[in-house]
Amino acid sequence: MSYAALIRPVIDRIHVAVRHAARPEVRELYASRGLRPGVEIDAAYALLDHPVPVEALAARMVYQPFDPDAEEAQGLVVRRDGCWHLTAAGRDVVLEADRALARAAERLWAYRPSPALAGLAAVEAAVPLLGRLLEAGQASGGPVFRALTPVWEPPGASASQLLLSRLEALRHHRADAHRAAWGAAGLTVEGIQALASGPEREAIEDETNRLDAPVYEALDAGERLVLLASLGALPDGLRAPEAPEAGRG
Repeated sequence: MSYAALIRPVIDRIHVAVRHAARPEVRELYASRGLRPGVEIDAAYALLDHPVPVEALAARMVYQPFDPDAEEAQGLVVRRDGCWHLTAAGRDVVLEADRALARAAERLWAYRPSPALAGLAAVEAAVPLLGRLLEAGQASGGPVFRALTPVWEPPGASASQLLLSRLEALRHHRADAHRAAWGAAGLTVEGIQALASGPEREAIEDETNRLDAPVYEALDAGERLVLLASLGALPDGLRAPEAPEAGRG
């Protein structure tokens, strides 16, 4: 199995875990303003740094319903000169959302029920390696990755904030690879979403891994191991839902 294939579920686990942990606070943030989360949070780390071309954001949102007019109607983002921009209100909201995500990440990652666990030391180890991957991705990444990088990194950002923004950007490198793989196979977005497991699906995943792999060549074998181990050591707080209690006969 390629390194790109090995690290993919580790990266996705962290992304899902932090979003899940922060969801109540983020939902309350939006609800208190009579709003709903939209593209401003899906592309927050890029939009905080620079305008994002409309074509790139449309490609980023290809797997889910996306109505540009409805997005603008909330007043958080606006299209101008072929790009999406945050409004002043949108910047305020995504900055608060970023703080909520960072707090959730710190709660998860700082938890060390055993001194043998890495805790936030794993974050410190991963952050510089992720920075090098984002630099390397400028050569190997696709259009969405290039449009959504660099990411916003404010002065004094914590290691957890940096890991969140850099990891989010790295996910776009693989997403570009996946879109290229199913597109080259002649599939539409509806086609890839409906495609069941089997040889055709496996071929697309193999091609995705091949296209995603070059970014990791920026790290040597030891550094790749450190990155995988560091990210894998981060707790996620996820657990399976409890099974319903068995009925009595």
